[in-house]
Amino acid sequence: KISKNWIIKQNRDIYVKRSRLEGYRSRAVYKLKEIDDKFKIFKNGASVIDLGAAPGSWSQFVRKKLKNCKILSIDINEMEKIPYTFQIVGDFTVVKYQDQIKEYFKDKVDIILSDMAVNTTGIKDIDSIQTGELSKEAMIFSKEVLSDKGFFVSKIFMGSTFNEIVALGKKFFKEVTIKGLT
Repeated sequence: KISKNWIIKQNRDIYVKRSRLEGYRSRAVYKLKEIDDKFKIFKNGASVIDLGAAPGSWSQFVRKKLKNCKILSIDINEMEKIPYTFQIVGDFTVVKYQDQIKEYFKDKVDIILSDMAVNTTGIKDIDSIQTGELSKEAMIFSKEVLSDKGFFVSKIFMGSTFNEIVALGKKFFKEVTIKGLT
């Protein structure tokens, strides 16, 4: 019943319909597009890491927007190839994969995107805590590899760890903006 309701909801969702029409792999692309429209983070020549990339709509968007860029996508799930991107199937939180990312770029990167989330349980506090931990790991990693003028974009869920994650962001970055999105 839950999956049937989810399917019905998906089929009615305007962003799901729009993503299909425009050839994107998921509705999540419009979150990133909204962020870029407001903050203008994507510039030709950028180096981009897409953490938790599957099914790949964020990497697709960056690739379509920028003709000259270097994109690495990583996810624990395999995804359909995106031309002119480098993909790693692996768990970003494992040092071996973080080392592969660093080796690929060999220098600081311009943008780190994190749409990572755990498979949700339906228990909002647990889901927000676990997804928050992924966001914090991505933030800590970004301190190592992100250029001084770089951008870190991460999905976080509202919940008991929200303020902790924002505080960590303020400790690491010059500016922190929180935006509720589509």
